[in-house]
Amino acid sequence: MKYAYTILYVEDVEKTISFYENAFGFQKKFITPEHDYGELISGETTIAFASNSLGNSNFKKSFKQLSINKKPNGVEMAFTTENIENDFNEAIKAGAIEYEPIIEKPWGQKVGYLRDINGFLIEICTPIKN
Repeated sequence: MKYAYTILYVEDVEKTISFYENAFGFQKKFITPEHDYGELISGETTIAFASNSLGNSNFKKSFKQLSINKKPNGVEMAFTTENIENDFNEAIKAGAIEYEPIIEKPWGQKVGYLRDINGFLIEICTPIKN
């Protein structure tokens, strides 16, 4: 077994891909001709986005759609960086919303939290030093 994808359901796949390119420097891998699914080049695990309408067709029992105007779900994506202050601020300039400012944890790691344009939580952190 191998963890391969995280798929986030969003209102606008193209707009979300563009946001992640501008805010975090990821590159678009592809978007379907229907513009209802797209992937980023993000390392070993693929970050993907699917439209809410595709989600509604996949899940006969429906699902909870995230909204930037409501509290975030209890799940996050975490991106590590050596340049946390700069990358955190660049993401905000690209449209991310600060959720919790950068702080230093007792073990020396710096961590800050953002919300993307859809309302998903994103942790920006320095790598944990062993």
